[in-house]
Amino acid sequence: MAALVFKPNAENLQPIKTLMMSSTGFPFSKLESSEIHIDIAQYDPAAYLTLMFNFSATDLRPLDILSEGVPSSGVQPGIRMVQVQGSRGFLFSTSVGPPSFPSSQLFINCGLFPEEFSIVVTLKVTSIPPKKNEYIFTLIEEKSDNVLVGLRYSMNKLHFLFWSKDVFNGWQSRVTFRGITLADNRWHTLIMAVSGQSFSLTIDCNMSLDVVVSAPFPASLNTYGSRFYIGSRKRLKGAFSGLLRQLVLLPGSDATPRICPSSNPKLAVLSIPTVLQELPVKPESNEVLVTYPYEADMKVNLGVRPPCTKAENAQFWFDASRRGLYLCDGLQWISMLEAKKRLDYVEEYQNLITTSETMGLETFVIPKVGLFMATANRKTQPGSAIYKWTDGKFEPYQYITTYQAQAWRYFTIGKKIFLAVANFEQNENSQELSVIYKWNPKKQKFFVYQRIATHSARDWESFQIGGEAFLVVANHRQGDNHNINSIIYKWNSRTALFEINQTIPTSGAYDWEFFTIGPYSFLVVANTFNGTSTKIHSHIYIWLSGMFRLFQSILTFGAADWEVFHIGDRIFLAVANSHSYDPRTLLHNSYSINSTIYELNITAQMFVKFQDILTFSALDWEFFSVGEDSFLVVANSFDGVSFSVNSVIYRWQGYEGFVAVHSLPTFGCRDWEAFNTTAGSYLIYSSAKEPISKVLKLKTY
Repeated sequence: MAALVFKPNAENLQPIKTLMMSSTGFPFSKLESSEIHIDIAQYDPAAYLTLMFNFSATDLRPLDILSEGVPSSGVQPGIRMVQVQGSRGFLFSTSVGPPSFPSSQLFINCGLFPEEFSIVVTLKVTSIPPKKNEYIFTLIEEKSDNVLVGLRYSMNKLHFLFWSKDVFNGWQSRVTFRGITLADNRWHTLIMAVSGQSFSLTIDCNMSLDVVVSAPFPASLNTYGSRFYIGSRKRLKGAFSGLLRQLVLLPGSDATPRICPSSNPKLAVLSIPTVLQELPVKPESNEVLVTYPYEADMKVNLGVRPPCTKAENAQFWFDASRRGLYLCDGLQWISMLEAKKRLDYVEEYQNLITTSETMGLETFVIPKVGLFMATANRKTQPGSAIYKWTDGKFEPYQYITTYQAQAWRYFTIGKKIFLAVANFEQNENSQELSVIYKWNPKKQKFFVYQRIATHSARDWESFQIGGEAFLVVANHRQGDNHNINSIIYKWNSRTALFEINQTIPTSGAYDWEFFTIGPYSFLVVANTFNGTSTKIHSHIYIWLSGMFRLFQSILTFGAADWEVFHIGDRIFLAVANSHSYDPRTLLHNSYSINSTIYELNITAQMFVKFQDILTFSALDWEFFSVGEDSFLVVANSFDGVSFSVNSVIYRWQGYEGFVAVHSLPTFGCRDWEAFNTTAGSYLIYSSAKEPISKVLKLKTY
């Protein structure tokens, strides 16, 4: 008599025997000490499957498909271990046959595929072309080549395939989950639960996507004579191109409650191969080399400085301008290898003809678009301009109507990109309005987003505190009154607009600078003129209890700019003094005056004078670095006789402070900006007296 031999493990044998003896539909011929023999002639598969799952529901065990198909060492031709974003996965070569194994290796005691089950997958896919499908796994009947069970994905869909013999004597059914994104170069964990006609998909422990179909998953899908294929459908077409970390079959239940919620839902674990969990092999005490049983995913970014977030963790960035290699640790770029460059000299690189005299410059990078510069121009028409760095130079990109624009400020809020302009004069409707523009990614242009009433605005500063976005405007004067309020605006996420948050009294405000020291946030204002004198105090404010409060007052002389910078652990604040005018003194009209660098004294909890530098109506400081050297460049605009006056680059020389190293001919210099490209490092200055700005290239050795 032909019989089906069932060999449960020792601890389960007696409970199964007891359950079978009390059940119908199981004509067992023998109950041996370690085996159960079932009469195939009278065998009812459906009843048998029901029995097995009644029993197994109390003793569920994950079936690790990935561990079965890959050697425990992870070493096999066509299989590579790759670590990316801190986690490892397998990469399968299409030039070698895909990993596979007979289904009997997994279904030891029963050759029927579970009726209710979950499939758990952790994968990382960089990209997938439109209209292409890739298989995560398949279970294929060898003699017919039919896909009994399979899982594949496309650009925004996941398809679950199964063979249903109840439909037209055998037909492949498909359940599709739509509107999902897997090919985004990030790890994702998928949990697909199946029960009859109900199919649910949970991605990264988020809300499940449920689908109910007319054709249920078969109650008795026979797997005899079939093989599991990992990352393939047994052919080259549709081979899996990503990284696979987890592939598990859990019979009898929804796996979601077993692994969700998770502290790391994108890498939630039910069962992964041991070799993917291990740390690098530690060396013996006398060994020099450390061996790693995996390959690192050496993705190297090129071009301008990319973001460094958790998504870019363990990725490299090569900065061609500095000839440096940097590693992202999830928070910041860490220098791994960098050539030590030194500034040799400065050469003229581009004469940029502007629409009119330029009061201010703002360089910025729009991710995946490029490097830009906005110029704040005096004339209304054609207005101010935005330039794009194209083929190694700035080219006009967009013109915006402005009203004696003084400055631009680039900032972002989440994924939104903004530019704010400080208008000094009234528009054609006699309104004093400064404007915030928003970048339209589809049209690739800036468009008006919000207008804000200002008073002879000189500058905008943007900053964030505790995840909240702020803007502060430097209101210079209202009519002849220079002693007016400058205003801090706060972003309202509900209305998506900036609203007044705080007013601060200022005197001829010219510039705001925001900076942080540890957990503390500061704003410093450059006060220029109080109506009678330029010899007045500028103020530093500290954020306390939800508002800015006075922290320190510093005597300045027509202050036009503040620049904060760090050298090592030291924090400095430089003021550009433009004009000494005080009717109470005999020499009351001087443009040749000291500008001052202050250093934070931690013990005294205040900024103290570090160095005076003789300047000539200084209007701006710009800090920049070349290699390991630090520099300051000053915008000297007027010496009392001529606007043709040299601006100067100073190099940090430790105990000596900043020492002049390069003298640069400028005419009415108003603003400096430093920027880098893959071709090198540059400075650009604007002129408030002629319609030309000059790009200078820093030559190094």
